[in-house]
Amino acid sequence: MRERRRLRLGVLALVSLVLLGAVPLFFGVRALSHDPVFDTLDGLRVPAWAAVKTADHVSGSRWCLQECRLRERTVESQRAPKETARAYEQALARDGWRRWKNDRCPPQPVDGSYTCWRRDELTLDLWVREPACTPPPIGGSPAPSPAPSPAAEKCTGSLVSVKVRNAIDDERTGPQPTTDPSLTGVDPFPTLTDDPLDESTPSPS
Repeated sequence: MRERRRLRLGVLALVSLVLLGAVPLFFGVRALSHDPVFDTLDGLRVPAWAAVKTADHVSGSRWCLQECRLRERTVESQRAPKETARAYEQALARDGWRRWKNDRCPPQPVDGSYTCWRRDELTLDLWVREPACTPPPIGGSPAPSPAPSPAAEKCTGSLVSVKVRNAIDDERTGPQPTTDPSLTGVDPFPTLTDDPLDESTPSPS
Protein backbone atom coordinates (compact mmCIF):
# COMPACT_ATOMS: atom_id res chain seq x y z
CA MET A 1 0.00 0.00 0.00
CA ARG A 2 2.80 2.39 0.85
CA GLU A 3 4.52 1.70 -2.46
CA ARG A 4 1.29 2.34 -4.36
CA ARG A 5 0.77 5.63 -2.53
CA ARG A 6 4.32 6.70 -3.30
CA LEU A 7 3.85 5.76 -6.95
CA ARG A 8 0.60 7.74 -7.16
CA LEU A 9 2.19 10.75 -5.50
CA GLY A 10 5.12 10.53 -7.88
CA VAL A 11 2.83 10.36 -10.90
CA LEU A 12 0.77 13.33 -9.64
CA ALA A 13 3.92 15.35 -9.01
CA LEU A 14 5.23 14.55 -12.50
CA VAL A 15 1.93 15.51 -14.13
CA SER A 16 1.84 18.76 -12.16
CA LEU A 17 5.37 19.66 -13.23
CA VAL A 18 4.55 18.93 -16.87
CA LEU A 19 1.41 21.09 -16.77
CA LEU A 20 3.13 23.93 -14.96
CA GLY A 21 5.91 23.94 -17.52
CA ALA A 22 3.76 23.36 -20.60
CA VAL A 23 1.44 26.33 -20.08
CA PRO A 24 4.18 29.00 -19.87
CA LEU A 25 6.02 27.30 -22.72
CA PHE A 26 2.92 27.41 -24.90
CA PHE A 27 2.31 31.11 -24.32
CA GLY A 28 6.01 31.86 -24.71
CA VAL A 29 6.22 30.16 -28.09
CA ARG A 30 3.01 31.88 -29.14
CA ALA A 31 4.38 35.30 -28.17
CA LEU A 32 7.62 34.68 -30.05
CA SER A 33 5.92 33.45 -33.20
CA HIS A 34 3.33 36.25 -33.41
CA ASP A 35 4.04 39.97 -33.61
CA PRO A 36 1.64 42.14 -31.57
CA VAL A 37 2.10 44.98 -34.06
CA PHE A 38 0.06 43.01 -36.58
CA ASP A 39 -2.66 42.65 -33.95
CA THR A 40 -2.69 46.45 -33.76
CA LEU A 41 -3.02 46.70 -37.53
CA ASP A 42 -5.78 44.09 -37.48
CA GLY A 43 -7.62 46.27 -34.96
CA LEU A 44 -7.79 49.27 -37.29
CA ARG A 45 -11.42 50.02 -37.96
CA VAL A 46 -11.38 50.27 -41.73
CA PRO A 47 -14.33 49.31 -43.96
CA ALA A 48 -14.45 45.79 -45.33
CA TRP A 49 -13.89 47.04 -48.88
CA ALA A 50 -10.56 48.60 -47.78
CA ALA A 51 -9.03 45.28 -46.62
CA VAL A 52 -10.05 42.64 -49.13
CA LYS A 53 -6.75 40.74 -49.27
CA THR A 54 -3.85 41.07 -46.81
CA ALA A 55 -0.26 39.81 -46.97
CA ASP A 56 2.30 40.28 -44.16
CA HIS A 57 6.09 40.09 -44.16
CA VAL A 58 8.52 40.35 -41.24
CA SER A 59 12.29 40.83 -41.26
CA GLY A 60 14.87 41.61 -38.59
CA SER A 61 14.94 40.88 -34.86
CA ARG A 62 12.34 41.93 -32.32
CA TRP A 63 15.18 42.69 -29.87
CA CYS A 64 17.14 44.66 -32.52
CA LEU A 65 19.97 42.12 -32.72
CA GLN A 66 22.04 43.30 -35.70
CA GLU A 67 18.87 44.58 -37.35
CA CYS A 68 15.61 45.79 -35.82
CA ARG A 69 12.32 44.30 -36.89
CA LEU A 70 10.52 45.65 -39.94
CA ARG A 71 6.84 44.80 -40.36
CA GLU A 72 5.35 45.14 -43.83
CA ARG A 73 1.73 44.69 -44.81
CA THR A 74 0.21 44.87 -48.29
CA VAL A 75 -3.55 45.26 -48.60
CA GLU A 76 -5.85 45.31 -51.61
CA SER A 77 -8.78 47.73 -51.58
CA GLN A 78 -11.83 47.71 -53.82
CA ARG A 79 -12.14 51.49 -54.04
CA ALA A 80 -10.09 54.36 -55.41
CA PRO A 81 -6.81 55.43 -53.74
CA LYS A 82 -8.17 58.75 -52.51
CA GLU A 83 -11.11 57.17 -50.67
CA THR A 84 -8.95 54.32 -49.39
CA ALA A 85 -6.28 56.69 -48.05
CA ARG A 86 -8.94 58.71 -46.22
CA ALA A 87 -10.32 55.55 -44.59
CA TYR A 88 -6.91 54.42 -43.35
CA GLU A 89 -5.87 57.86 -42.13
CA GLN A 90 -9.06 58.19 -40.10
CA ALA A 91 -8.58 54.69 -38.65
CA LEU A 92 -4.99 55.45 -37.64
CA ALA A 93 -6.03 58.71 -35.96
CA ARG A 94 -8.75 56.91 -34.00
CA ASP A 95 -6.23 54.29 -32.87
CA GLY A 96 -3.87 56.87 -31.36
CA TRP A 97 -1.45 57.40 -34.25
CA ARG A 98 -0.35 60.97 -34.96
CA ARG A 99 0.70 62.47 -38.27
CA TRP A 100 4.47 62.83 -38.51
CA LYS A 101 5.74 65.43 -40.95
CA ASN A 102 9.38 65.30 -41.97
CA ASP A 103 11.46 66.07 -45.03
CA ARG A 104 12.00 62.38 -45.81
CA CYS A 105 8.38 61.33 -45.98
CA PRO A 106 8.44 59.85 -48.54
CA PRO A 107 12.17 59.18 -48.93
CA GLN A 108 11.77 59.68 -52.69
CA PRO A 109 8.95 60.95 -54.94
CA VAL A 110 6.21 58.37 -55.40
CA ASP A 111 2.78 58.24 -56.96
CA GLY A 112 -0.33 58.25 -54.82
CA SER A 113 -0.75 59.26 -51.17
CA TYR A 114 2.23 58.78 -48.83
CA THR A 115 1.94 59.77 -45.16
CA CYS A 116 3.99 59.04 -42.04
CA TRP A 117 2.74 58.39 -38.51
CA ARG A 118 4.12 57.88 -34.99
CA ARG A 119 2.79 56.20 -31.86
CA ASP A 120 4.83 55.42 -28.75
CA GLU A 121 8.05 53.71 -29.87
CA LEU A 122 6.87 52.93 -33.42
CA THR A 123 6.82 54.74 -36.76
CA LEU A 124 4.44 53.88 -39.60
CA ASP A 125 4.55 54.63 -43.32
CA LEU A 126 1.26 54.49 -45.23
CA TRP A 127 1.35 54.41 -49.03
CA VAL A 128 -1.88 54.20 -51.04
CA ARG A 129 -1.66 54.08 -54.82
CA GLU A 130 -3.15 52.70 -58.00
CA PRO A 131 -2.94 48.89 -58.29
CA ALA A 132 -0.22 47.28 -60.37
CA CYS A 133 -2.32 45.70 -63.11
CA THR A 134 0.44 44.79 -65.55
CA PRO A 135 1.56 41.12 -65.39
CA PRO A 136 5.03 40.52 -63.89
CA PRO A 137 7.96 39.85 -66.29
CA ILE A 138 8.53 36.26 -67.39
CA GLY A 139 12.15 35.18 -67.81
CA GLY A 140 13.36 38.77 -68.02
CA SER A 141 10.92 39.61 -70.84
CA PRO A 142 7.63 41.48 -70.48
CA ALA A 143 4.62 39.24 -70.18
CA PRO A 144 2.39 39.08 -73.28
CA SER A 145 -0.62 41.35 -73.12
CA PRO A 146 -3.92 39.47 -72.86
CA ALA A 147 -6.28 39.64 -75.79
CA PRO A 148 -8.90 42.35 -75.38
CA SER A 149 -12.26 41.01 -74.32
CA PRO A 150 -15.52 42.81 -73.54
CA ALA A 151 -15.92 40.59 -70.49
CA ALA A 152 -12.45 41.37 -69.12
CA GLU A 153 -12.48 42.99 -65.73
CA LYS A 154 -11.20 46.54 -65.42
CA CYS A 155 -8.19 47.33 -63.27
CA THR A 156 -9.83 49.14 -60.38
CA GLY A 157 -9.34 49.61 -56.68
CA SER A 158 -6.08 50.51 -54.97
CA LEU A 159 -3.04 49.01 -53.27
CA VAL A 160 -2.07 49.83 -49.68
CA SER A 161 1.42 49.37 -48.23
CA VAL A 162 2.09 49.74 -44.50
CA LYS A 163 5.58 49.68 -42.97
CA VAL A 164 6.07 49.75 -39.19
CA ARG A 165 9.50 50.20 -37.62
CA ASN A 166 10.96 50.87 -34.21
CA ALA A 167 11.52 54.60 -33.85
CA ILE A 168 15.02 53.99 -32.53
CA ASP A 169 15.89 52.24 -35.81
CA ASP A 170 14.25 54.85 -38.05
CA GLU A 171 16.98 57.17 -39.34
CA ARG A 172 14.42 59.94 -39.80
CA THR A 173 13.99 60.32 -36.04
CA GLY A 174 17.63 61.30 -35.49
CA PRO A 175 19.40 64.55 -36.30
CA GLN A 176 19.62 65.23 -40.02
CA PRO A 177 22.97 66.08 -41.67
CA THR A 178 23.59 69.80 -41.89
CA THR A 179 24.62 71.73 -44.99
CA ASP A 180 26.41 74.45 -43.04
CA PRO A 181 29.94 74.67 -44.54
CA SER A 182 31.41 75.70 -41.20
CA LEU A 183 30.37 72.32 -39.78
CA THR A 184 31.53 70.22 -42.72
CA GLY A 185 35.15 71.40 -42.79
CA VAL A 186 34.81 73.84 -45.70
CA ASP A 187 35.37 77.47 -44.85
CA PRO A 188 33.39 79.73 -47.20
CA PHE A 189 35.62 82.70 -46.30
CA PRO A 190 39.25 81.52 -46.17
CA THR A 191 41.70 83.88 -44.49
CA LEU A 192 45.04 84.92 -45.98
CA THR A 193 48.14 83.58 -44.28
CA ASP A 194 51.51 85.28 -44.18
CA ASP A 195 53.62 82.94 -46.25
CA PRO A 196 57.20 84.21 -46.75
CA LEU A 197 57.40 82.24 -50.01
CA ASP A 198 54.26 83.90 -51.41
CA GLU A 199 55.46 86.87 -53.52
CA SER A 200 51.88 88.13 -53.98
CA THR A 201 51.61 89.00 -50.30
CA PRO A 202 53.28 92.38 -49.56
CA SER A 203 55.83 92.29 -46.77
CA PRO A 204 55.48 94.74 -43.93
CA SER A 205 57.74 97.81 -44.28
